Amino acid sequence: MDLSRAFVKDAKRVIIKVGTAVVTTPNGKLALGRLGSLCEQVKELMSSGLEVILVSSGAVGIGRQRLRYQRLINSSFIDLQKPQVELDGKPCAAVGQSGLMALYDSLFSLLDVASSQLLVTDNEFKDPEFRKQLSETVGSLLELRVVPIFNENDAVSTRKAPYNDATGIFWDNDSLAALLALELKADLLILLSDVEGLYSGPPIDPHSKLIHTYLKEKHDETITFGDKSRVGRGGMTAKVKAACHAAEAGMPVVITSGFTTDGILRVLQGEQIGTLFHKDAHLWFSIKEQNARQMAVSARNASRGLQGLTSADRRKILLDVADALEANEELIRKENEIDVRIAKEARIADALVSRLTLKLEKISGLAKSLRVLADMNDPIGQVLKRTEISEGLILEKTTCPLGVLLIIFESRPDALVQIATLAIRSGNGLILKGGKEAARSNAILHKIITEALPPSVGPELIGLITSRDEIGDLLKLDDVIDLVIPRGSNKLVSQIKESTKIPVLGHADGVCHVYVDKAADLGMAKRIILDAKIDYPAACNAMETLLVHTALVKTGGLDELLLALKIAGVQLYGGMKAAEILKLPKARSFHYEYSSMACTVEIVKDVFEAINHIHEHGSAHTDCIVTEDRDIAEVFLCQVDSAAVFHNASTRFCDGARFGLGAEVGTSTSRIHARGPVGVEGLLTTRWLLRGTGQVVDGDHGVTYTHTEFPVDYRKEASKTLGIANDGDSTLASGAHTSHSNGNNLTN
Repeated sequence: MDLSRAFVKDAKRVIIKVGTAVVTTPNGKLALGRLGSLCEQVKELMSSGLEVILVSSGAVGIGRQRLRYQRLINSSFIDLQKPQVELDGKPCAAVGQSGLMALYDSLFSLLDVASSQLLVTDNEFKDPEFRKQLSETVGSLLELRVVPIFNENDAVSTRKAPYNDATGIFWDNDSLAALLALELKADLLILLSDVEGLYSGPPIDPHSKLIHTYLKEKHDETITFGDKSRVGRGGMTAKVKAACHAAEAGMPVVITSGFTTDGILRVLQGEQIGTLFHKDAHLWFSIKEQNARQMAVSARNASRGLQGLTSADRRKILLDVADALEANEELIRKENEIDVRIAKEARIADALVSRLTLKLEKISGLAKSLRVLADMNDPIGQVLKRTEISEGLILEKTTCPLGVLLIIFESRPDALVQIATLAIRSGNGLILKGGKEAARSNAILHKIITEALPPSVGPELIGLITSRDEIGDLLKLDDVIDLVIPRGSNKLVSQIKESTKIPVLGHADGVCHVYVDKAADLGMAKRIILDAKIDYPAACNAMETLLVHTALVKTGGLDELLLALKIAGVQLYGGMKAAEILKLPKARSFHYEYSSMACTVEIVKDVFEAINHIHEHGSAHTDCIVTEDRDIAEVFLCQVDSAAVFHNASTRFCDGARFGLGAEVGTSTSRIHARGPVGVEGLLTTRWLLRGTGQVVDGDHGVTYTHTEFPVDYRKEASKTLGIANDGDSTLASGAHTSHSNGNNLTN
């Protein structure tokens, strides 16, 4: 199911508008196959408990075809040589209406469904009594399981130019359907057309793309329409007008093809077919649609604007985002609850649902972590090294943003907040692709964060893509995107690495181990393994394998540990040794991330076998030893080749916030650039600033290289000594000067 269309599952009353182009063939004859399919779908919907109302065009087209035939057979040969005057629509409607209803009645009767005809004009809707009676009549028909079929009574309508005249209540059957949907309190309006939906250009143009969700702010000025319907009065322009009117009033509308045999059923199943109009669509998608390159370039330009701000201004942005999250907590949780409900209905694993859920305290916790991040030293422009190259020639190595990051993350909406705010703090542009299960949560969080950005930076700093198809285009942009961080399985990381020239910072599986040595304090071991497993089982730093020294089997220590896990509700699986000795069900694999209340247990003879096991089956994420033997602990700490290695502490401590990084974009198991929890520092690189007084190389003639190392706070101290104001003080952190200096700090 497409997550933005989840609401259709709750629909109870549906109005379906059938256009003339659907009812008839190009030569004006009835399209019996399409009408039969329509009736069968209506029957199926009614059988599932839905109330269905039809608004059907086609009477004028059918009548015109019949009257042309009548005129033909009643004309002389001489009459046929004369120019043929086009038939007036009113007699055509009068002749065609009876034939259209007779056909509907016949088709529905074959399916044991009763139908009824209701002809209306716009003037009648001006009468409140008529509206009341209409609602009561339709209600009675639906209770009797009868399909009401509406049509404008064109034969007696007094409208002169129904398509252009805006004075009436409705102007064609599309607007009639929209009016009835609101008047009769339907839950969904479906407008059937002869094309799949609304396109970005002419449907026959191969470059035109189907617009799955209509955004008035984006499409209203950019979409152009061709001629009206070949046979009816409306066409796509009329449908879009009616759909926009209904959507603004709170009625969801889908324009889709009436030429398919199951299009209506697929709409009601929540599939992404046709074009959706919804009043909340602007909350789900970015208003400004850009292609991959435009998005990346815009993010880079915005990041340069961000870097140009003072440290205080960048700090204020983070505080504004924190305030915005708290102010919109109810809206965020509402969207998240929809994601969670859909995930549960789709029977997604409990571990994934747990990651998806934004609990009551989560949003306030995110806001708090943002304020901590805001109060940290500004990471941009820190001077790491200062060297005098030659007299009067000073070289500085300073920190700076990487540029533009592409981060693909799993179904954790809180990750979007952490990643986005780290990008802001580090001055990077960002493009995000979250898990589809969290589509609505990600969309509202992205909207809240980007709206908090000042105009000098712009919302383009953080792009959000919703389609997996766009990832391939982005991975080709090695000249614009500087780093890809895929948060997910080894398989995902491998696929990304194989698909791009951009450097990849891999976040692999979290197959974390706790090894309980024979010299462990059992009380401590028990606390650690329980916390590592049950504090947050779905986390990537949760314990997935418990390794135990064989000596604890004989002393009963292992039984004590396993009993504690069982009491806590943890399902235990055994490796080859443990399964045989402890009679446990065999683990499917040692390299397995349960992400739930389950773990693997295995018995090892010593610390070296534990280390070998971790290297062979682990993911190089986080591993822990519990022991009172410091020598054994040092062997473990030095030899285990993982991003984080702990002694007598839960694996759950491997977290950017707990490490004091403020937040994290993920835990890297790569060995280049950054490893472990990647916070602000992992999103920075360095550059060199050289300040001179007119020096030239000239083959090194007359240049005396001193290569004297100065302390990083040299210029600050020099300024104090000389009594000179330092224009970079607004961005000084821990005595380190930032790169915002204009090079004129030291003057005579």
